[in-house]
Amino acid sequence: MSIDSKRYNKLPGFMLFLAVLYSPFALAEKTAADSGEYALKGADTCLKCHDESPVNNIFQTPHAQRADSRTPFASHDCETCHGASPDHVKIEPPNKTDKRNPAQVVFGKKSRNYPVSSAADQNKACLGCHESGLRMHWRGSQHEVADVPCSNCHTIHATKDPVLVKTTQTDVCFVCHTDKRAQMHRFSRHPIREGKVVCSNCHNPHGGPGRNLAKNTVNETCYQCHAEKRGPYLWEHQPVRDNCTNCHDPHGSTTPRMLVHKVPFLCQNCHSTGHAAGLIDSSGPASRTFGRSCITCHSQVHGSNHPSGATLTR
Repeated sequence: MSIDSKRYNKLPGFMLFLAVLYSPFALAEKTAADSGEYALKGADTCLKCHDESPVNNIFQTPHAQRADSRTPFASHDCETCHGASPDHVKIEPPNKTDKRNPAQVVFGKKSRNYPVSSAADQNKACLGCHESGLRMHWRGSQHEVADVPCSNCHTIHATKDPVLVKTTQTDVCFVCHTDKRAQMHRFSRHPIREGKVVCSNCHNPHGGPGRNLAKNTVNETCYQCHAEKRGPYLWEHQPVRDNCTNCHDPHGSTTPRMLVHKVPFLCQNCHSTGHAAGLIDSSGPASRTFGRSCITCHSQVHGSNHPSGATLTR
């Protein structure tokens, strides 16, 4: 349906004002403001009881910037995230025996005095502002399906969120991924313990097309650092093009170069035929089982552009 612009322009100014004032959105805002369910003094009301660390550390974080319209403190301060708490505000401090729910949302794994909100309710409060960018694939991700709340990994009231700091990020991840912590202590590994590489360099914990990987596929993720392995080559090694983890364990291994098995046994997972003598001949173990094994001759296992590449890589 088209709009008659001439007729629209003739509307008195006060009628336009009324149309905006009594629109559904305006009425909703007016009702919320008049209901008095939010604390009149905002964070000052909360700080009468909660004036301790780490609660008051929120004022040293980006969330507490009133001048930024995107932040919680630009609207209802603490209650923007925790929800309006009219009953809780009426409690006379200090009254630790009163267990009335302090807000619509209680974050964290556990609380000293109140039941913690479900993961869905906690994440709903966070996704109201943060469901974009690297978090756009959160719904359906492995962490979301496992009911992991954002507050399990993120510490919002901390001056520096540990999971966003290179030197402390892995400690947060290893709370749940203990098997990966053990692998990081193997001798062949990425320099994660030294803080040069962190989990988020390879993984997006908020989900993605590549099952929580930083890129769409395993190989694309590896190529961020190992670009020389990308190719293309005249003679490709198919397992390499398929998936780097066919041969490598990126979280750590007991064999050199983070290989999942020691050569030549790794190679023989696919190459069951080859040299007639096999691993052991009549005189004893074959020489290719020592040193660099298959790689002594087939050195360019990731692919080759050499005219004899077909011989070198197969």
